[in-house]
Amino acid sequence: MSLEADPRGGFTPQTTITDTSVQRKLTIALSSIIFFSVLNGTMFNVSIPDIGREFNLLPSQVSWVVSGYIILFALGTVIYGKLADNLPVKNLITFGLILFSTGSLIGFLARWYPMLIAGRMVQASGAGAIPALAMLVTTRYFPADIRGRSLGIIASTVASGAAVGPLIGGFITGTFHWRYLFLISLLALFAIPHLRGLLPDEEKHAVRFDKSGAVLLSFTVAALLLSVTLGALPAFGAACVLGTWFILHIRRADAPFVPPALFRNRKYRIAVIATFFTVGTVFGMMFLVPLMLRALNNAGAREIGLVMFPGALSAAILGVAAGKLSDKRGSVPVVRIGQALLIAGFFLLSVLAGNAPWIVALNLIICYAGFSFLQSSLAHTVSATLPREQMGIGMGIYNLVLFMSGGFSAALIGKLLDLTGGRASANAVSDLPAASSYSVIFLLLALVVLAASALFHTAFRAKDRK
Repeated sequence: MSLEADPRGGFTPQTTITDTSVQRKLTIALSSIIFFSVLNGTMFNVSIPDIGREFNLLPSQVSWVVSGYIILFALGTVIYGKLADNLPVKNLITFGLILFSTGSLIGFLARWYPMLIAGRMVQASGAGAIPALAMLVTTRYFPADIRGRSLGIIASTVASGAAVGPLIGGFITGTFHWRYLFLISLLALFAIPHLRGLLPDEEKHAVRFDKSGAVLLSFTVAALLLSVTLGALPAFGAACVLGTWFILHIRRADAPFVPPALFRNRKYRIAVIATFFTVGTVFGMMFLVPLMLRALNNAGAREIGLVMFPGALSAAILGVAAGKLSDKRGSVPVVRIGQALLIAGFFLLSVLAGNAPWIVALNLIICYAGFSFLQSSLAHTVSATLPREQMGIGMGIYNLVLFMSGGFSAALIGKLLDLTGGRASANAVSDLPAASSYSVIFLLLALVVLAASALFHTAFRAKDRK
């Protein structure tokens, strides 16, 4: 693949990567670092109850271990995607991996909660480069007829990290201490030499970077999360003001951080909104299930990992198949299959909350299967709505919304558990008074996916395939 300077600045791809050997090696290399970035998140989901107990935290407070990481991670995906228009990709990935490892060291050394959160934030600042640049390479430089397959491999890698994460997290937390989870993330450093050898050499080109727009967007998202986590109306008001300022800014700026024209694309706009609500429920499930198993089944970290493992493993197996199906049948039908599986899985979890852990494990297989179908097909659907010149920023915003949804979901669920205390009237099936809170939340997740599915259908009718 050769790159030359665009007259407007940045890099313009002259050819797609047609060498199957290069495609394979690059996909494997990118998947390896994605694996560690996902593993870093799923390992800590299992340790949430232990962290909360050690620092004497409420569910909404300990949710910052997940939600704070995801929000900064999400902001990083769009910022790194934007920077890739004028900076060499290999340098951005190298910087991101080094920052990711630095945060891991800070977290390992943390002995009080603020330092732990600081480590997670530094981790997230570097980890945001990984999915942003991996997906950008795939959607921009790979041929359209194999794009779904490549995204399916990445989706399978994401699911593999989700599958192994609970087991590793449960074993290390139960056998040693949750701090040792940070050391696993340091293994990503070994991928740097391989990636630098595979990625093309690029020259730096002068492109105007809208720093004001990036800062305004970052503070808007942070203020929204604070308003949800703390229930603070001033933070919500600040988010509204900052959000309005951001919109006015990008309309006036010569080279805005996010071009307003991007959101005039109706299919893209609706697909991104549907992604926020659909994928947000999956992140919420990953945060809620460990807390439910600890509260209702008195499960330890190891048992929680074992309960979550079969579902995540099924997603890893189905990821490649879902990608191939997207190439053959179109990504839109695969999105619908994923949404249907999530609705069914969440409804069953709602009905059976408080039952034996093995029953929860069986239900999670359905949920994770739905996530596997969505992971590759949503990205394929979104990329198909974008013209080539908007691919970088468009996929960056997609990644921002996808991961931001997880932060909001974890924060909202943590707040709901704070308000209910995990106790309400008896659940009809389990007869456990504490199960009702979890049952209601899972039912709400099912209804959210149902609404998102209906919205998605308004833009992508049955005749649409891509």
